[in-house]
Amino acid sequence: MLISFEHVTFGYRGVPVVRDVCFGIAEKERIGFLGGNGEGKTTVLKLLTGELTPDEGTVTKRNGISLGYLEQNGGFTSDATVYGAMEELFEEDRQLIARLRDVQEQMASADEQTMKVLAAREESLQKRIAARDSYHYDVRIKTVLNGMGFEAVYAQKVATMSGGERTKLKLCRLLLEEPELLVLDEPTNHLDTATLFWLEDYLTSYKGALLIVSHDRYFLDRLTFRTLELEDGTLTSYKGSYSKYRILREERRKEALRAYEKQCEEIEKLKTYVEKNIVRATTASSAQSRVKQLGRMERLEKPTPPKQPPRFLFSFAEQPHECVLRAERFDLAADGKTLLKDASFTLMRGQKCALLGNNGTGKSTLLKFLLSGDARVRIGRHVRIGYYDQENARLDAREKVLDAFWGEHRALSQTQARSLLAQAGLDAEDVQKCVGELSGGLKAKLALAMLEAQQANVLVLDEPTNHLDLPAREALESALRAFEGTVLFVSHDRRFTEAVATNIVCIEEGALRPFDGDYRAFLARRREPQKRTPEPAPAANTGYRGKEERAREAQRRNRVRAIEAELAAIEEEEAALKEQLAACGRDYLRAQELTARLTELSERTDALYEEYGALI
Repeated sequence: MLISFEHVTFGYRGVPVVRDVCFGIAEKERIGFLGGNGEGKTTVLKLLTGELTPDEGTVTKRNGISLGYLEQNGGFTSDATVYGAMEELFEEDRQLIARLRDVQEQMASADEQTMKVLAAREESLQKRIAARDSYHYDVRIKTVLNGMGFEAVYAQKVATMSGGERTKLKLCRLLLEEPELLVLDEPTNHLDTATLFWLEDYLTSYKGALLIVSHDRYFLDRLTFRTLELEDGTLTSYKGSYSKYRILREERRKEALRAYEKQCEEIEKLKTYVEKNIVRATTASSAQSRVKQLGRMERLEKPTPPKQPPRFLFSFAEQPHECVLRAERFDLAADGKTLLKDASFTLMRGQKCALLGNNGTGKSTLLKFLLSGDARVRIGRHVRIGYYDQENARLDAREKVLDAFWGEHRALSQTQARSLLAQAGLDAEDVQKCVGELSGGLKAKLALAMLEAQQANVLVLDEPTNHLDLPAREALESALRAFEGTVLFVSHDRRFTEAVATNIVCIEEGALRPFDGDYRAFLARRREPQKRTPEPAPAANTGYRGKEERAREAQRRNRVRAIEAELAAIEEEEAALKEQLAACGRDYLRAQELTARLTELSERTDALYEEYGALI
């Protein structure tokens, strides 16, 4: 067992946050950790890492355990470049390789007696290098950085990057460190779909244990095999991923209620028997037996009903014109970068359109442009647009929650306003707080309640699930599916998009591309290996190429085939050499020859791949 919690209780200012928590994490386990906003998940993680100490109980860690923790907003700080910050982790590998080269240089001119010492030293270094796979540390760094979207910024200083990028860099370092237990708190924040898929694939083959806090249900279903739920300070363990957990949780609650009701019936029967028979001489002894039975009975507590998720209901009074919104032949730029060129976009009544694209392609910028009042954007008749901003910028942190709501919806009575806020998940205490005192999840629920009160027939939503816990996300999904109006939205939550979207538009390579199919088909297409498009045959009247150009093309193709053949031959030779190296025992001179040849082949491979990349 890597870590175990034994009857752990912890609270702040005497108020318990977690009570009598017991669980363990075994080697290579994959665990999802769930709980509503403010339930205490972060507290449990800090108890696990040792940042907090239990008030009662013990947290036991295996001696020497390596533990990596990605905090939700735990950005990495460094004065180094992106690549340099990763390379720091492999300083020992670099030193081992340098020492080996130094020893091999000395061996070239050593006498017989010194050669024996150097050969032994070389063998020891080779074993250490092989055990650590030191020669491939550069490949490992590039694999992780490229997968996480940093392939174009190796030389950029970490200190100049945004908070989200530095959090991603922290995750890169943890993946390269490969701790025995990797604790990830919302690792999918700041990731676009392509990066999400890469991270999922990478973590499926991760050698250590994983403990993941995430609102991404796809992510949890793919990576976890046990689920911990924290509710009202109590931790419950379920076998299975998120989808299985939902079924098991409902079954457990029903079974607990059945057991409680059955016991209540039994108690009632016993009490009735006692009342009828305690005064009769013939049955008094059996009645006393029932009394003792009641006294010995361990009473079950009535199961606490599950917390009600927030409820949203989006409605409107008047249908808009069939064409809700149209923008034609427009360019879009931000921070001096062209995002879209000569683009057009149309939104029809009743569509629920997901706007997709990698980070930085301009999804949020496009939404703002469509709502900007620009003359190139035509809004249909009777269209009433409600906009949800992912930053909730229109909320004033100094205002009371009720005042902020009323500021936009003065026609509602106090009872109506409080009712809408309560349905969204803000209780009587929350509505008297300043907006700045609310958690991110409660701010999001406030903004959604204000949007609901607008009664807009077109909803434009920019990352509406950010900060929402899973029950709130599922409630919003249900409300939008039932909504009879039109929706245009951006979301990184794949299951949310799958549940809501009826059509998809993707921003790719500076263009808006509608996708013919549902979201599952879109994801399947994106996950297919990218096939190189064959070059079209030249048409007789438009694609003529001169003799010299055809000759150059033939030479290029011949060289590509030659490189591929040479790389295949090198791969075979390397495999044979490695077998010989493993079998040469203490024949140090032979080992030296084999190692030198492997180094030559490695350098030749690098040169060939560089040439190959330029040719294709």
